[in-house]
Amino acid sequence: MKIQFTACKAVFLGACILMLMCRPGWTASPELLMATTTSTDNTGLLDYLAPHFTEATGIEIKWTATGTGKALELGKRCDVDVLLVHAPDAEKQYVADGYGINRQPIMYNDFVVIGPKSDPADIRGKTTKAALNAIRASGSRFVSRGDDSGTHKKEIALWQAAGLTPPDRESWYIQTGQGMLPSINIAAEQSGYILTDRGTYIKYAHDKGGNPPLIIVVEGGDMLRNQYSVIQVSPENCPDVRAEKARAFSGWIAGQHAQQLIDGFRLLDKKLFIPNADQ
Repeated sequence: MKIQFTACKAVFLGACILMLMCRPGWTASPELLMATTTSTDNTGLLDYLAPHFTEATGIEIKWTATGTGKALELGKRCDVDVLLVHAPDAEKQYVADGYGINRQPIMYNDFVVIGPKSDPADIRGKTTKAALNAIRASGSRFVSRGDDSGTHKKEIALWQAAGLTPPDRESWYIQTGQGMLPSINIAAEQSGYILTDRGTYIKYAHDKGGNPPLIIVVEGGDMLRNQYSVIQVSPENCPDVRAEKARAFSGWIAGQHAQQLIDGFRLLDKKLFIPNADQ
């Protein structure tokens, strides 16, 4: 069950969570609260997995879909019990700082750069480094999540790896502050390029009947790997966290049955995520 989340609703969500925490029986709730990246929600993966988890454990899971940066903040504030996110460096720091425990890789796909079929910056088939330099030199529109999500963190890292200062206020650089699918739709409206995870792109292509206006123009290479991991919120930092339920979810999603479910999840006959909990 998804809890809708957008940046403008953050304050409202925090107030609602505070009100719920003041209610008797909060800590005894049968529900598990998770913060997760938008891609696991946008693609429909969590709607697909959640009933299987409840059937196996009797635990109902509710999730907030947001960028990885905001998901980690929700964990720091003890607003959720478990995280499913995709920014490995930030996750490792989160655990090292004592906010999370038992980080477990679950699945991966890759990032791709998509853009209009006319390819105004002429980047199709180029390396990521060459493509970003060409976009900047041509002044072609580039749409960024701009929300400290895992995808935004990766985009910043790619600009830096290309030897470029990440753009900010340039006229051709548009920051949406929104999730992946809304940002892709804005890129399509602006005839711009955007970095996305492949799973969300497949969902976008599916929604467009298999003929989306934006196509993959850059893909491949180790820099574009997109690893997802589950992290339990630390009981030492958050004494009221539902630690047993968080541990149950972590064990379940890393287990054989859930990994097989992830492996079988497809749109347009394409696999969106590759399970790798055993690696």
